[in-house]
Amino acid sequence: MKLRDELPALTGATAWLNSREIKKDELIGNKPVLIHFWSVSCDLCKRSIPRIQKLRNIYKDDLAVIAVHMPRSEKDLDMDLIKQTAAANKMTEPVFVDGEEKLTKAFANRQVPSFYLFDAGGSLRYLQKGSGNVQMLKNRLERLVK
Repeated sequence: MKLRDELPALTGATAWLNSREIKKDELIGNKPVLIHFWSVSCDLCKRSIPRIQKLRNIYKDDLAVIAVHMPRSEKDLDMDLIKQTAAANKMTEPVFVDGEEKLTKAFANRQVPSFYLFDAGGSLRYLQKGSGNVQMLKNRLERLVK
């Protein structure tokens, strides 16, 4: 994906955790949307999740957050392990389990962690790959919620 691309449809989940299935149309027009890709086998993901949780809590009324579990190996398809890891990291946001990598392909995503920030209209405004500086993500987010 590149800047200004439209939020893809949230279809193809093998499961949803913490939520019923969420449709793209439910997100567009309401508030900015942060989609973050992670994997149970990714140590950088586990280190960045608390920072994303902090942003989620700060902007709870002004931001929709959806986590996408992207498998990197056969082990990453273990649903019990995904549930345990999400619970251990206090992930209360909706988690799209992408066991068949359909959403991963729609985003053309190849790396975890990855962060995609869309404006309320569904246009990609910021993209960050790797754990990087979450402060840059927060700065972009603040511009969108004001």
